[in-house]
Amino acid sequence: MAVPEGLSTTPFAPRYADRVEEWIDVYGNAVPLAIGDPAEEYQAVRTAVGASEYSMLYKWHVEGERAVAAVDAVFSRSVRGLGAGRIAYGVVVDADGMMIDDVTVAVLAPDHVVVTGGNPATQQALAAHAPAGTTVTERRDDFAVLTLQGPRSRAVLQRLTHVDVSDAAFPYYTFLQDTLVAGIPSQVGRLGFTAELGYEIQVPRERALELWDAVLDAGADLGIRAFGALALLTCRTEAGMIMGELEYDRTVTPFECRMGWALDFDKGPFQGRDALLAKKADVTGRVVSVVVDAAPEAAEGARLELDGRDVGHVTMAVSSPVLDGATLGLARVHRDAVRPGTALTVVAADGSRADATVRPTPVYDPERARVRA
Repeated sequence: MAVPEGLSTTPFAPRYADRVEEWIDVYGNAVPLAIGDPAEEYQAVRTAVGASEYSMLYKWHVEGERAVAAVDAVFSRSVRGLGAGRIAYGVVVDADGMMIDDVTVAVLAPDHVVVTGGNPATQQALAAHAPAGTTVTERRDDFAVLTLQGPRSRAVLQRLTHVDVSDAAFPYYTFLQDTLVAGIPSQVGRLGFTAELGYEIQVPRERALELWDAVLDAGADLGIRAFGALALLTCRTEAGMIMGELEYDRTVTPFECRMGWALDFDKGPFQGRDALLAKKADVTGRVVSVVVDAAPEAAEGARLELDGRDVGHVTMAVSSPVLDGATLGLARVHRDAVRPGTALTVVAADGSRADATVRPTPVYDPERARVRA
């Protein structure tokens, strides 16, 4: 199927576009909902290794003598305190403490910090706090990013580089600069959005197809499959990982979307800090997992009731393989409905009703052991 008019083509699309039956819009880019059988793509991620396009996120390069200070003024965690090669995951909030974005930060050099996220408002916040001589430039079009996810992802990566990528040498939430992967200068981060062992390989855009071919060839005997958005979204829902404009928007604080842990109040001032301190004791809601006795199509976006009272809505719903096909959703609910085991009623757009139950979040690998394997 042709890429829809008005959407940009991603760097790896030439390798799979002719197999795609449906595209979705991700930050102005055409992303495949699936490349083959979505169930097989999901299984590859969970049991072997999957490879997917991940070039769509914005990449803001903050450069200059005060680059670290500029990012620290906006990001919720300490940038000054990042060790060499470490990645920090946290949030950007507005002056009122309301969510703008969840982002990762990597310090490439004392005068070069990269912030990766999904909301252009993050760039505006960075620019507003950048002193003279410090620039903020969005550069996603310069790079191609291929994510490898699954228990065999390390084995595939190790076949393509002479660098030691064992857990001891390359731990979770760290990155490697100027590393050759399949002979291509790359930046490799150990992270992901699936709750599996995983890596993100960033290369110059013009070498994207060379990387794709090398990765798929290296993983051929390990069960590698290219996967699309449906498999990714199923994994992330099972993993309880949040997305902007779904589990959060400018109406909620980090406390209400499972990101309160990422607020480092001891680091000093940052945008929204005082507002967050003032609101900490008055959190009214939470993101939870719910199992719904209805099809995902009916559950997604549906209202949730507790004893006849509207207490929230389902943000995304999928058929969850880890729950034997039951409909699993993430939901934004009032604090009265956050306790696991709470019985709720789902009210779909057509007025139909179904039972739902709050489950502990995440339903998959709650100890996050697999990503640290």
